[in-house]
Amino acid sequence: MLDFVYYPVAAVLWLWHTGFAIPFGAASGLSWALAIVMLVVTLRAVLYRPFLAQVRFSRTMAVLQPKMRQLRAECGDDRERLAVETRKLQQQHNFNVLSGCLPVLAQLLMFVGLLHVLHSFDRTAVSHVPFLGSSTAMTAAQNADTANYVFAPEQVRSFLHADLFGAPLSATLTSTDSVASVAVVAIPLVLIAAVATHCTARASIARQLETTAQTRLINVMTLWLFPLGTLVAGLVMPIGILVYFATSNTWTFVQQHVVHRRLGPMEPLPPSAVPTI
Repeated sequence: MLDFVYYPVAAVLWLWHTGFAIPFGAASGLSWALAIVMLVVTLRAVLYRPFLAQVRFSRTMAVLQPKMRQLRAECGDDRERLAVETRKLQQQHNFNVLSGCLPVLAQLLMFVGLLHVLHSFDRTAVSHVPFLGSSTAMTAAQNADTANYVFAPEQVRSFLHADLFGAPLSATLTSTDSVASVAVVAIPLVLIAAVATHCTARASIARQLETTAQTRLINVMTLWLFPLGTLVAGLVMPIGILVYFATSNTWTFVQQHVVHRRLGPMEPLPPSAVPTI
């Protein structure tokens, strides 16, 4: 269904793994882990400009929210008048809804592609997560002899047998007898992902111009529930996907800081910025 996303993502991962296989060996868990890290870095770098457009959209929307409420109060039930004045306000500030939607869609597709390709190395368990797996589980032998997009079966077997500091990349904390060796790698990765999620949310909240009851509820969720969800999900995620999450969440935190520092602080609109009606 999304092969136009899966194949390019798999190709980038293949290129990085091929490169790291030269110094570390094709079967090395370090080669695979570094390939996953660089896959995230590559795709997030490609999405930098869409991310920048999304941030600008979000900042403009946040600045315009008080003025939009003022317009709604002044126009009352006159929807036509409200629509006209809203367009005027948006045009004054170059507000384009597509500039916010398209980057989100692009990032979502890349996110799904990353998870799907990593998940597809091991298809021995039935997945109920949309786009992430097949509805029919394979046997271990079938999985080992099945290609994963641009990866040949021998490369699939290489991934399945690779380990990172003694923890197999395909292992989870709940599906292995070697809990101790997996935990030594999995727990730090989960903690990095959760802490990065929390710090990203805290930095985002600090930049808010105003808060409402709804935004306060969302803030609590992003500050605590999302990191908690990351910790819980880490119990059932393979090491390879945990490497992805730790890298991606850390990248998000750093990129958010860099972009907002580049754009400067948000300033609320002066009263004169609201169209006179």
